[in-house]
Amino acid sequence: MAETDDLDQRTANHSALDHPAERHWWPEGVDVASVDAASKVTEALETVERARGHLYEWHQLIGSANDKLNVAVQALRSTGHTELADAIERDLVGRNVLPGRWTFQAIEEFDEGYYEPFRSQEKHVRQALLGGRRHVYEAAMKEAARSVDKSGAPLPWHAATPESGT
Repeated sequence: MAETDDLDQRTANHSALDHPAERHWWPEGVDVASVDAASKVTEALETVERARGHLYEWHQLIGSANDKLNVAVQALRSTGHTELADAIERDLVGRNVLPGRWTFQAIEEFDEGYYEPFRSQEKHVRQALLGGRRHVYEAAMKEAARSVDKSGAPLPWHAATPESGT
């Protein structure tokens, strides 16, 4: 509770207009350990989001490679290397990257079988522990790190929200 007491002390000096958005408020009665646990689930989801981005990168790179192979096949044909062009066209152009799957199918399976259930569980944890709020832990970190002037007013470059910094 010392961490939340410190946060309360820091925010007591801030003006009524300069406080975190309500969606980032620390839920009343929720202990630090619970906020930390929910934050860890969200952090894990953020890692999955990054992995998903890499899957889309993979998907687009494979598509680009396939397009380049088509150009290469045409170049081989135009220079009389029909046998080589035929072999690449038969064995590589449009080939499945996984058994029975192109990259879009692998992404769909990932989304439906792992990503969507992961997102659902993360949201369930936030609902159960934080009333659905997001980034509560980070908002508390921001609040604790904000600088104030001699009168206790937050410095403009440490405003709680865009509206309070203007």
